[in-house]
Amino acid sequence: MAIKVGCFALIDPFSTLDHQLSRIKGWGFRYADVTDNCDGASLGVAYGFAAVASLDANPFDIKRLFDKHGLTITSYCAHANLLDPTAPWRYGTAQIIKAVRAAAALGVRHVITSEGDPQTDFGRSLSETEALFCIREKLYEPLRVAADHGVKILLEPHGRYTDSIDWMEKILEVCNSDALGVNMDTGNAWLGGTDPVEMVRRLGSKIEHVHWKDMPAEMEAKRGTLHGTGMAVIPLGSGVVDVKGVFQELVKIGFDGYTTLEVAGDEAVRQSYAYLKSLGAE
Repeated sequence: MAIKVGCFALIDPFSTLDHQLSRIKGWGFRYADVTDNCDGASLGVAYGFAAVASLDANPFDIKRLFDKHGLTITSYCAHANLLDPTAPWRYGTAQIIKAVRAAAALGVRHVITSEGDPQTDFGRSLSETEALFCIREKLYEPLRVAADHGVKILLEPHGRYTDSIDWMEKILEVCNSDALGVNMDTGNAWLGGTDPVEMVRRLGSKIEHVHWKDMPAEMEAKRGTLHGTGMAVIPLGSGVVDVKGVFQELVKIGFDGYTTLEVAGDEAVRQSYAYLKSLGAE
């Protein structure tokens, strides 16, 4: 049994993916994810100031870039807005399917998506029944494609419904797919008002990847009112999230797989990596 630690591939702003991977390897990591991505071409990539991976690119070119730095791709990020209406400019079903196909081509087992905070009046006004249907509808075809390609889509806590253990269980039930699992996010779960340790206890058999974050004490006042944050700004073990408790619970359930640090700042990343290794991670 091993808990392997990789790094979120967005370290320095206005720099290329090649640069991000070089920095990650320099810290001693062996694993990283395909983080920021989009359809088609990116002007930022073309002119060397963005780390976006195209979902329409030859995925083997992306793998060759990771191989160049001695890094293993652990997952494709496909964080969507599952409650907002479908539109060509909104990351959702179509992009998740592209991420699944790219991951399958490379033998990457996991595509991670999320509910997201709704950005439209439509999304914000959904009833609970409507929201559940909306999530199910947007994941229906991606899950069929994932099942056929031998890939798992992992839903992470990042929103009103997925931050709740009860609602996460309902989503898993109504989607009714062996291709759907959970990506545990320690900081997001805590920020949304859930006990991350309890989430691991109840959803442990469905958890196949983990995002590590800790939260500072001043966030206590906002707990339960905010849903999700991209990056933590403090090292693991220095805040109010029971990261050690989550790690120990993962060990108890026999978790054996990849995890990712979502931490900003050189020293915070180094300290967080050292902290997880002190608990027994690779």
